[in-house]
Amino acid sequence: MQQTIKYFFILILGMLMLSGCDASANSTSTNLFQYKDSFVGDNSAVVNTIIHLQGEEYFRGVELSTKEKPYEIIIKYDWSESELNERHTVIHNASYLFTLIKNVDLISFHFEKNDGIDEFKIVKDDFQNWFGKNLEEVDNEDELKELIQEKLKDESDVDQLFN
Repeated sequence: MQQTIKYFFILILGMLMLSGCDASANSTSTNLFQYKDSFVGDNSAVVNTIIHLQGEEYFRGVELSTKEKPYEIIIKYDWSESELNERHTVIHNASYLFTLIKNVDLISFHFEKNDGIDEFKIVKDDFQNWFGKNLEEVDNEDELKELIQEKLKDESDVDQLFN
């Protein structure tokens, strides 16, 4: 009897420990603004930002061009099974990257699809002019989300960026 109680106690203790670890893992959300003022050469900051942005499940790789200006981030996605809007994803992700990565001048998005590759090149100065705001001045994620949603409301505004 004592042996059974001992095993039961160990089993309960083990379950409590495992459920405690699981609860803390699920309650943690990534604060992307911890990467604010990072640089293109900081591979860890760039990748950790990208893997938490829209379309992260389709992310396949990144290249950083840091030898000479313009400093560029090239992001590759396998978009063959995605139902997300490419242009909205570009706006969303470029907004975060231009806000958080201090010296990025250009971001190229490559969406590999069943019928080829769609490529979008976004120049920081042009993007900020279209946005009507210097994104480096954005201090928190709530403000950035609000700005992005405001721009995505008007499809003709979105068309203007890509024409």
